[in-house]
Amino acid sequence: MRHFITRRAAKALALGAVATLALAGCGGGSLSGTDSSSSPSASGSAAAGGELEKIVVGVIGIAPSAAMQYGVDEGIFEEHGLDVELQTGQGGAAMLPAVSTGDMNFAVGNPLTVMVAKDKGLDMKIVTGYSNSYAEGEDINGVVARADSGITTFADLEGKTASVNAVNTQGDLTIMEAASLAGADPTQIKFSEMPFPDMEAQLDLGNTDAIWIPEPFLSKALSNPDNVLVGYSNQEAVPGMPTMVTFTSGNYASSSPETVEKFKSAMEDLLTQAEANIDDVKAVLPAFMNMPAEVAANLKMEQYDAELRTEELKEMGELMVKYKFVENAPDLDAMTVQ
Repeated sequence: MRHFITRRAAKALALGAVATLALAGCGGGSLSGTDSSSSPSASGSAAAGGELEKIVVGVIGIAPSAAMQYGVDEGIFEEHGLDVELQTGQGGAAMLPAVSTGDMNFAVGNPLTVMVAKDKGLDMKIVTGYSNSYAEGEDINGVVARADSGITTFADLEGKTASVNAVNTQGDLTIMEAASLAGADPTQIKFSEMPFPDMEAQLDLGNTDAIWIPEPFLSKALSNPDNVLVGYSNQEAVPGMPTMVTFTSGNYASSSPETVEKFKSAMEDLLTQAEANIDDVKAVLPAFMNMPAEVAANLKMEQYDAELRTEELKEMGELMVKYKFVENAPDLDAMTVQ
């Protein structure tokens, strides 16, 4: 478990006031929340005499999630009356049960996972947008293969194995569409699941033919001359695709509307500031992901935006039907907090 003290809290400590926020790194599927008691406010809206409301937010251990720690460090959540505890999970699908049961109040994950869960009868609500890939140029996730594999295009993946962090999600969906557009049969691609940190080593060992990875793993893999970029599957499938959103359960959205509104407002402020101060977000990465500072400084970060890109999500929904991830296109209006 890792503990971080916000910069605002550090100032308060110097004055004799104690205000510590925790970031709990709970891997291996351990996603339950901790003590939910409120703590006194050191600043922001709670300084008017109220107390901070404790919430647990699930995040994935990838570079874009650092914006959440940035929000904690900068006291942005405090300004909205929230005391945020971050907990890490392997992916959005792994966090869904914890959000559904209330062990996590909110989570940050890819929208496709949330839409699949909704189709399967799990009542989930998207609260805000979070991050997006780039419609052109260098993107923030991509497919990598060995340079000596002969795999140089998405068409070459036919008959091969591609590894993603979870099946029936953004990785395999976009790879199948990219392969289809390149003239290959996407049903002939075999997908395997593995954690992002393990992918490059497994590619090197020959246990998979290609890997779909986000930053910081993408830059690291491409720094090895034995690897080659096959392409950016997001850009092929849905240019500018939303990569992550914030979400909660339908039950929590209806039972705690004031808290949901606080969180929504905090995320709007946070993501506006994060996009405007991207170097400050990168500065969080060394501690947040145990990453060398020089690596963090050179990472290409996703576009932060709390506004939901509904047109791109609708395109994603159509692909989900095409590749039988769901039976019916998701009703975005019904599953979005208004």
